[in-house]
Amino acid sequence: MSAVPAQALVLDFGGVVTRTLFETHALTEQALGLAPGTLQWHGPFDPDSDPVWRSMQANEISERDYWRTRTSEVGRLVGEDWEAMETFVQRARGAEPEKIVRPEAVRAIRTVHAAGFRLAILSNELDLFYGAGFRQRLPLLELFDTIVDATYTRILKPDPRAYALVTEALGLPARACVFVDDQQRNVDGGRAAGMRTVHFDVARPALSYAEALGHFDLIS
Repeated sequence: MSAVPAQALVLDFGGVVTRTLFETHALTEQALGLAPGTLQWHGPFDPDSDPVWRSMQANEISERDYWRTRTSEVGRLVGEDWEAMETFVQRARGAEPEKIVRPEAVRAIRTVHAAGFRLAILSNELDLFYGAGFRQRLPLLELFDTIVDATYTRILKPDPRAYALVTEALGLPARACVFVDDQQRNVDGGRAAGMRTVHFDVARPALSYAEALGHFDLIS
């Protein structure tokens, strides 16, 4: 174990701070006027139901490719031509951030902040998926020291440069950062960059946040 203490919690956004779209199919169907049970793809919750997800996990397509496919598909279901993931997210969730943020995330973020540790987000798609105005409607994000968003950097995890951008922004060595992501390949990238890592289990968010806080000797 490195002698460098944990000093910053670095979170992925979609799936880690917010609930995944897989978890909110009922809300999506209601918002879009679709019959219950219309959406049958469940990603990590049921990979057998989702061949496109399996292709992403096999690195045959990117995470963005996956969501482009689903955006187009859901748009067709409502008789529209959707290209931007932002359209899907805002139409499906009504652009109400508080409804989709994980309560476990809120508790963990506030606990880390109150203890005086640093906070950062390292996302492949925050503004791309949620829209540029989303941050202003989510006061929780004001607690973060930095947000590194590939919407603007154009550098996607697990590219080593993505992790370097967030450590440089924090002014900390990689080993001082605890990186949490729900995609194994991104976790592997963080580990290769020298970070402590937690593979976030979207089916057990409380357990994953407890593991992350354990690096700081904290309990939410």
